[in-house]
Amino acid sequence: MSASASVTARRLAAATLAAGTLVSLAALPATAADHARPARAKVEISAVQYDSPGRDDRSNRSLNKEWVELTNTTRNSVNLDGWVLRDESGKRYTFNHYRLAGRATVRIHTGEGRDTRTDLYQDRRAYVWNNDYDTATLRDDRGRFIDDQSWGHRRGGRH
Repeated sequence: MSASASVTARRLAAATLAAGTLVSLAALPATAADHARPARAKVEISAVQYDSPGRDDRSNRSLNKEWVELTNTTRNSVNLDGWVLRDESGKRYTFNHYRLAGRATVRIHTGEGRDTRTDLYQDRRAYVWNNDYDTATLRDDRGRFIDDQSWGHRRGGRH
């Protein structure tokens, strides 16, 4: 057998082996490792009431009409313990021992109040969200960005 025929025979054998491997892999049942990792919990900022209706008189009632809503868009509950909601100036609200049920929404009010399953309170005596422009940013307990929502930014500003 010539050197050229030997090279051709080896190439043919390699191609046959590769094709056989592909056919056998396609015939095998899928395993858990073959599937993509399930999507991470999806919590989003679904609404922001940054300009409380009525006069801004700094009353607790007025403060509590300023809020941010978070919605869990998945069927599974999400532990928000240690997650942080903040504005552009650095005012922060850290979730403490709170689990957001699947397909549920929680409203985080600025003023004082009694926390429930659907309403949480920052217990502040001053407004957090600027009426003219601001950004609400949500980060998880490891500091990873989850979502944000901005309003009123001038052209060229942050969105």
